[in-house]
Amino acid sequence: MNNVKKVFSIRDLENLSGIKAHTIRIWEKRYNLFSPERTDTNIRTYSLSSLQKLLNITLLYDNGYKISKIAKIPEPEIPNMVREVVSNKTSKSQNLNAFKLAMMNFDQTVFFETYDKLLKTKSFGEIFKDVFIPLLNEIGLLWQTDTIGPAHEHFITSLIKQKILVNTERIQHQKPTKTNKVFVSFLPENEIHDIGILYLNYEILLKGYKVVYLGQTIPIEYLIDLVKYFDNIYFLSYFTVKPDKTEISNYIKEFELYLRESSNPHFWILGRQIQHLEPSKIPSFVKTFTSIEEVIQNL
Repeated sequence: MNNVKKVFSIRDLENLSGIKAHTIRIWEKRYNLFSPERTDTNIRTYSLSSLQKLLNITLLYDNGYKISKIAKIPEPEIPNMVREVVSNKTSKSQNLNAFKLAMMNFDQTVFFETYDKLLKTKSFGEIFKDVFIPLLNEIGLLWQTDTIGPAHEHFITSLIKQKILVNTERIQHQKPTKTNKVFVSFLPENEIHDIGILYLNYEILLKGYKVVYLGQTIPIEYLIDLVKYFDNIYFLSYFTVKPDKTEISNYIKEFELYLRESSNPHFWILGRQIQHLEPSKIPSFVKTFTSIEEVIQNL
């Protein structure tokens, strides 16, 4: 399961590059850009190097290079041309392609060059909302279709988390300016997808609130101590895969039971799993959100 995917179908190439399978076949046949192998049933399969080459070609193609010209470029020179294009472009689509390329090539240099270029015209928050969120959404789709493997996802998400942590560190020493809410952010037991909650931690601090960040896989009973220290706590959690649809209603009930000592409990939740909550059965102290942006608007 943890092996890097090395063999791709033409549909995988289409999903990752945005180039239609029919067009890929034309490029393959007319310009000899790829050399797929074939299975016993005559189905094309492509190597990781072919995918990397296609992503490079796509980026050049989207920037005005004709495919006939690209086909004449010596293959070792293509990555250098891509880096030059990336360093000179700031459009959303080009940045998404550049970050995807960094992911597939396991190339930190492309990631950091693209990020640093974006910082010249955007704030970190704008980069996260305009580029990283669409990128993460696309990665989720690529994961579901088995187009990318665990190593690709972990590589790119680790780099994004680094940027969240660096920007959070710059502001977390500041004294809170708002005292009407204290946020306690955490992920439920067995939930490890923390990019969303990490970014919200940054936004909460940026808004001037105190936030106690507890991190991944926190049992509900660990939250009891917080009620003893702070009034008007807003617990914040992100349910990506846990609790699952069979557990989520009971989780809310258990949360209410453990936090009964709080005179004014608040529980903010977002993430994929909230779709399994019946609106009519959600307690009044629970507020659900459909996106990170919606949480930020309610801070």
